[in-house]
Amino acid sequence: MDKLKFDVLFKYWDTYLEGFFNTLQVSVIALIGSFIIGTLVAVMRIAPIKPLNWLGAGFVEFIRNIPLILIVFMFFLAPSVVGFPLSGFVAGTLGLMIYTAAFIAESVRAGIQAVPKGQSEAARASGMTYNQTMRYIILPQALKIVIPPIGNQFLNLVKNSSILSVVAGLDLMYYADLISSKSFVTFSVYIFVAMFYLVITIPLSIGLAYLERRMAKSQ
Repeated sequence: MDKLKFDVLFKYWDTYLEGFFNTLQVSVIALIGSFIIGTLVAVMRIAPIKPLNWLGAGFVEFIRNIPLILIVFMFFLAPSVVGFPLSGFVAGTLGLMIYTAAFIAESVRAGIQAVPKGQSEAARASGMTYNQTMRYIILPQALKIVIPPIGNQFLNLVKNSSILSVVAGLDLMYYADLISSKSFVTFSVYIFVAMFYLVITIPLSIGLAYLERRMAKSQ
């Protein structure tokens, strides 16, 4: 097995850092966006309006059943056809956001359905509208229930951000390929990239576990 060549890390430290911060930025933007979109789609899927149900179900089934790389290519290539090209960074972030949102939507929908129906009926009987009931009564409880599966999706999102490299998205993997081609080193380059990913995923995993424990105590 090849030995780690730390001189590659030191020589290309700035390049690694640029990829790291770009990956972190993509992850944060896609995380927030996918959570918002996924929650909205989940609400659409259980809303008392059939067209919204169909639209939400169609979104989830379409996105979940095609590869992430195709979604990224759709955002990268399709806008160029109509004269509005997107950078690899933007296209990759949007693709990652939409892809993850479909999985979060299913988790949130399961959480909503796990909340006893009696609470919704009591809220409506007290004069609250459907939107108020969902916002103040159902969703807060549902989100507590689905913290573990949503947390797993967030971790997957960070790892899936490596897909940006195929559209020159300036992420860690993109710069790793660049460093490898310049230095003619492979093993060490990608081991260091793995370490940078761990810098993101381990604190996120610990934070989610802590949040899960806090939520469990508050119930």
